[in-house]
Amino acid sequence: MNLKEKITSKTAKVGIIGLGYVGLPLAIHFAEAGFFVTGFDIDRQKVEKLNRGESYINHIPSSRLTSHLSHFTATTDTDRLKEMDAIIICVPTPLTDKREPDMQYIENTARVIAKNLRSSQLISLESTTYPGTTRELLPLLESNGLKVGEDFYLVYSPEREDPGNKKYNTKNIPKVVGGITKACLEMGISLYSSIVKEVIPVSSTEVAEATKLLENIYRAVNIALVNELKILFDRMGIDVWEVINAAKTKPFGFKPFYPGPGLGGHCIPIDPFYLSWKAREYGLNTKFIELAGEINTSMPHYILQRTIDALNNRGKALNGSKILILGVAYKRDVDDDRESPAYAIMDLLIKRGANVFYNDPYIPYLKKSRKYDFGLTSSKLTERFLKEMDAVIIITDHSSYDYQWILENSNLIIDTRDAINSPNKGKVIKA
Repeated sequence: MNLKEKITSKTAKVGIIGLGYVGLPLAIHFAEAGFFVTGFDIDRQKVEKLNRGESYINHIPSSRLTSHLSHFTATTDTDRLKEMDAIIICVPTPLTDKREPDMQYIENTARVIAKNLRSSQLISLESTTYPGTTRELLPLLESNGLKVGEDFYLVYSPEREDPGNKKYNTKNIPKVVGGITKACLEMGISLYSSIVKEVIPVSSTEVAEATKLLENIYRAVNIALVNELKILFDRMGIDVWEVINAAKTKPFGFKPFYPGPGLGGHCIPIDPFYLSWKAREYGLNTKFIELAGEINTSMPHYILQRTIDALNNRGKALNGSKILILGVAYKRDVDDDRESPAYAIMDLLIKRGANVFYNDPYIPYLKKSRKYDFGLTSSKLTERFLKEMDAVIIITDHSSYDYQWILENSNLIIDTRDAINSPNKGKVIKA
């Protein structure tokens, strides 16, 4: 039985490398479709938890795992990659401190795959990266004499996962696929057609890679625009959220984007710079991307200044003040805190002498990251605790918060999400 027949009959063994917010949902969808799935991850504790049927991601209930444990297993043993018929790469693609692509995870994964590569295997890269990355892996993958498009197949299919989105998931989000060769593309279409309603084939892996970057750059630039307008309208005494709500009543030609305390998540704060870095190879300066990045990364400083001004108006200094950060997840109702602007804001506050606390119902403690190590646990919200705070800064507008109760028991609120609609402009400061 050839690979395409295995995929069609769902006897193909599918391996997912990286069991995070992208890889785990993908693994579950393949298992739900009837494939036997093996998840690979370097985190042994994560692997053990998954094999017990326990989900570590809030929006993925453990019941989805336990009902498919007969079709899913997790492992740290990469030697088992040679057993897989299809291998999907879902590893991180962060930036270095110099805002350049950190390709170590993709490159190390490719080396491990090359070591275990055999004929009739399909490899799909889903990690967001710059155009040309998939093709650059070829010398490594072909080093053992196997030929792409003949002995094995290589495609790029960008992930479009949106954690916590109740309307769209892996199954009903169209899947873009580009192949190194025509045979690669056909095999990629066959695989992904097994789990998604619509596959969008494109002419090359470079087009597929560029598609994902365009999607995120589009959002980054438009968010930067409304963030800049927020600062301008604030000086003019105009509520930017009211302006956006009025503008979106136009039935054509306008799509609403909303300002915030900065960008977070695994895509928008990072992915645009992959293209701006690659553009320099072609002698171009991507001005829109760079400008949007400057505006969005400056927002924590704007929030800091709004907090300082609000405290000063009450005769208080930031130094020594008790500040509560409400929400550290990068967006509402998820337990994902990657690249959250909350951390940059907390760091700025602490460096200026503030006593910082936080509450987030989805994140009980703050893990050490490459940039920050606050060592804090989530504080319980009580009337007494809120009244002890000099200011509350709403960073993430979780729907579980009782904002009216928070308003009644707080001394000062810096609202970065338009979460509280209050006529008391002295107590609630939009930022």
